[in-house]
Amino acid sequence: MAVRVQFENNNEVGVFSKLTNSYCLVAMGGSENFYSMFESELSEVIPVVHTSVAGCRIIGRMTGGNRHGLLVPNSTTDQELQHLRNALPDSVKIQRVEEKLSALGNVITCNDYVALVHPDLDRETEEILQDTLKVEVFRQSVATNVLVGSYCLFSNQGGIVHPKTPSQEQDELSSLLQVPLVAGSVNRGSELVGAGAVVNDWSLFCGMDTTATELSVLESIFRLNAGAIGGPGSSASSVQGENMRNVLIESMT
Repeated sequence: MAVRVQFENNNEVGVFSKLTNSYCLVAMGGSENFYSMFESELSEVIPVVHTSVAGCRIIGRMTGGNRHGLLVPNSTTDQELQHLRNALPDSVKIQRVEEKLSALGNVITCNDYVALVHPDLDRETEEILQDTLKVEVFRQSVATNVLVGSYCLFSNQGGIVHPKTPSQEQDELSSLLQVPLVAGSVNRGSELVGAGAVVNDWSLFCGMDTTATELSVLESIFRLNAGAIGGPGSSASSVQGENMRNVLIESMT
């Protein structure tokens, strides 16, 4: 299920929310409509939590997480930490991180098994990441951009990377992550795919400006419509993915 939403006329959905398979964080403030869109899609399955991090609303850029855990910067207040502990499932481990690259969402991107991180991330942070999120960690850049969290978005089903990522690099990343990848954009050509959308294994939220073509590429690569076209890995799914990719490349050139 892919849904278009906006946060106070802002299409950078991944800046104001964090979505995993076991919880969803949504920024304080903003229109009630933004929150209710997440609530209506997710609340029967996972908790949708209103919160701030370090007094900021840009929670998607400040945090890193998956179904096992959540990493927050050291500047997160005790009150915010307590609120998150109360609201999130007991199985989710919450950990404060002392890290100079404190916008963790920009420098970390992960699913439930693998994380890509900024090449200069502290060793200590990497160990905390492995321990808390139970992932294998790779230091990487995406199309020469070190802010992997902004230029890459992936779930356990598939992923999308910066539109100018060379095919060889896509193949390398795909084999590291063990999921199919496509180079593409959100919000009418925005390269910031990690900031423009959030995804888990069954739902995706992206900005209102995302075009129909971009949306169908996202639905295809994240297998959100796989049930309707023969299930994950079906030939129909891969053919459709290839078609969508070709359409997207044509529209960008």
